[in-house]
Amino acid sequence: MFGNPEQIAAAMRQFADMLSAPPSSGPVNWDMAKNIARHAVVAEGDPSVMEGERRQILDALNLADLWLNETTTLPSGVDAPEAWSRSEWIEKTVPVWQKLCDPIAARMVETMGGTLGSAGLPAEAQSMAGPLMGMLKQMGGMMVGSQIGQALGSLAREVVGSTDIGLPLSGTAALLPGGIASFSEGLELPAEEIRLYLALREAAHQRLFKHVPWLRAHLLGAVEEYAKGITVDASALEEQLRGLDINNPEQLQQALSGGALLKPEETERQKAALARLETMLALVEGWVATVVDKAAGGKLPSAAALAETVRRRRATGGPAERTFGTLVGLELRPRRLREAAALWAALEEARGLDGRDAVWGHPDLMPHAEDLDDPASFVSGGVQFDLSTLEEGEKDTGEGSEDTGDGK
Repeated sequence: MFGNPEQIAAAMRQFADMLSAPPSSGPVNWDMAKNIARHAVVAEGDPSVMEGERRQILDALNLADLWLNETTTLPSGVDAPEAWSRSEWIEKTVPVWQKLCDPIAARMVETMGGTLGSAGLPAEAQSMAGPLMGMLKQMGGMMVGSQIGQALGSLAREVVGSTDIGLPLSGTAALLPGGIASFSEGLELPAEEIRLYLALREAAHQRLFKHVPWLRAHLLGAVEEYAKGITVDASALEEQLRGLDINNPEQLQQALSGGALLKPEETERQKAALARLETMLALVEGWVATVVDKAAGGKLPSAAALAETVRRRRATGGPAERTFGTLVGLELRPRRLREAAALWAALEEARGLDGRDAVWGHPDLMPHAEDLDDPASFVSGGVQFDLSTLEEGEKDTGEGSEDTGDGK
């Protein structure tokens, strides 16, 4: 009659974390969010990385980095490779999540605070809520923080490294033995080949994120631009809160973790930012797939099968990625991965490794969404102006090379 005991226990644990959490200076209490995320991964088992596992990961990343020297002109991005547990992934990537989530959370908390104060509480509770009105916004922040914690906990159970969702979450090349084990389930392929292939992808992403100075700002800036245009449907939120029984742990758990309270509306501004982000994610993923497949060819017999597994995984997204989509309204999937990979392959054939990788030298050189439809035209007639001229112009004006956000 009281529902699933495990769900009730999880809901009560979250509620206890919310009540015991100290006030936060921002819209989200990140200490609480991290605690909830860690609870989620520890509940399913998150052992510390053993020395043998750590050595296997470090050896794989270093070897993969050497192989990449043959397939790209970008320098190494593997300085001090690491092996992480899922809890360590949460801890190490929170600074970037904070940058991504705070702008969206601030708008949601503002709306939730007003809604809770006006009509979100049951009638019998409203008469007692007068002295607590100042705390309602803080309560909204805790609820958003709880959902962020749930999303990060779900993602931590699926990721295999620091870059496999396509965003620069850390400046360190790292793989998760637990994530690799989950990825390997049902593949029936040699464990060493799987580890090396995933290490190639991690090392390739790190070369891009460390040696293309404008790329990080472009990717994170597109998410921030999305956040600037966000609006919250206050009437829909009020309706959700009106029917919420705060004495029902299962309903509270569903509201906190299922995204029911947090569904931002999509504006034209958001659609433009999302399109820009999707194109760049596809270009990053397509380049990584191109250089990794070339590096693995002739060395890893399972490379083709692993490449297809990764493509399906990135194209469809998993439950955790969908959870993140409900959190920030973004699906971090490179929808046009195959087209982007074909474009990079065509560039390499026409211009060689140097010419292909030189396109990353400045955002004005990058392909746009329409170029993915017609890569031959981009390759034959694409912009090929002198990078040294651009660099000299930036020095003369004192401006850096970071993208302005429009990618043009």
